[in-house]
Amino acid sequence: MRKKRQNKPSKVVPVVIISLCALIIIYLGLTMYFKNHFYFGSVINGNNISGKTVGEVEKDLSSKIDTYTLKLEERGDVTEQIKATDIGLKYYGDKIKELKDNQNTSIWLFALFKKKDPVMSQIVTYDEELLNKCFDNLSCFDSSNIIKPKNASFKYTENGYEIIDEVYGNKINKDVLYDRVTNAILNGQSTINLDEIDCYENPQYTSKSQEVIDAKNTLDKYTGLTITYTCDNNTEVLDGSTIHNWVGVNENMEVTFDEAKVKKYVNKLSSIYNTFGNTRSFVTTYKTTVKVSGGNYGWIVDNSKEVKALIETIKNGQSITKEPVYSQKAASRDANDIGNTYVEINMTKQHLWFYKNDSLVVDGDVVTGNLSNNTLTPAGTYILNYKEKNAILKGEDYSSPVEFWMPFNGNIGIHDASWRTEFGKDIYITNGSHGCVNSPHELASTIFANIQAGTPIVCYYE
Repeated sequence: MRKKRQNKPSKVVPVVIISLCALIIIYLGLTMYFKNHFYFGSVINGNNISGKTVGEVEKDLSSKIDTYTLKLEERGDVTEQIKATDIGLKYYGDKIKELKDNQNTSIWLFALFKKKDPVMSQIVTYDEELLNKCFDNLSCFDSSNIIKPKNASFKYTENGYEIIDEVYGNKINKDVLYDRVTNAILNGQSTINLDEIDCYENPQYTSKSQEVIDAKNTLDKYTGLTITYTCDNNTEVLDGSTIHNWVGVNENMEVTFDEAKVKKYVNKLSSIYNTFGNTRSFVTTYKTTVKVSGGNYGWIVDNSKEVKALIETIKNGQSITKEPVYSQKAASRDANDIGNTYVEINMTKQHLWFYKNDSLVVDGDVVTGNLSNNTLTPAGTYILNYKEKNAILKGEDYSSPVEFWMPFNGNIGIHDASWRTEFGKDIYITNGSHGCVNSPHELASTIFANIQAGTPIVCYYE
């Protein structure tokens, strides 16, 4: 007969019991240990205090605080220091015990797996007045040592604009640095790099900034064009060699124009193209040449409109040939800008001629301003303002109806004079007009029928 096999007692259960007991003993032992020691991984003011007692921590911190130095790493390989003795740095001894007592000893196991946040500001203190004094005495705040930041800029060359690199300088934002320093002291940091903690005032735009690149492209466009002013033989060429003096870049990297400089150029242009009030060499009907000065006839550049038009042309990047914007135009751009349609009045001879397209339309004797009363008709080249039929001319001591009124110099004009029976000769010396050109009815009528506003009126004495 086969014997029945008997089961032996398992060895697993005792092993588990023994292990649990050992863990309990270890746990209770460490619980008792952490009643007098800081948790593993504990940090105060940057100092590892793992497993240390309050007394050990106080001793370590006391010795370290006395020798504490904060090193400031600045640009240009410059370093400065703030020492504990300079700022009256000390620690709160009772706070260390308070921090230890705040440890929940019974849950030390969970604390091992929890990330520790360094306890800082509750442990050390400093004399704020001493820190401010020490801070103000740092060499980085000495005005003689400060280099201000500067944005990237531009330089004009014959090949266009070059971008000049920005300047970072070493100017510090004082408030930012103060905050970083106080935090470093309370954290127990020994070194801070001012660049890494963003304490410097840096340029807003660098040579790599898109705004800078765009501004350069715009400047190149403006200065790369050619604008040619032409008027017969008078030619003025405007290009980048002048335009670059007018353009600049503002703090937002926007290209701007110095309108005062543009205006100065347009004023120069005006002095070339304006003929208003010029002295003219006029060839008379008698083929003599007289100098005629004054008057209101001639070309006038409209400076304000031309400044705007010129800037707009440059902004559009247009290379063009143009004339200035005029507020008043003359008949011709020749040296004789009165053209071939004009009225000639020889006030010495008391005679008038009206030419149209080089052909004589009509001529005749007239009576001009009274010499004896000092109301002579002024010499000059004028422009016919307008013409009006059936007007009433009024002055201080007269009111005269006329059929044909053609003013060219304020209240002075050509008109018929029905009250006169003769014209020409020396009548004007003692019985002249108040300044107007008195004409026979037929002469005035013919002129009126053929003349247009804007026609030059040349008045002269020989």
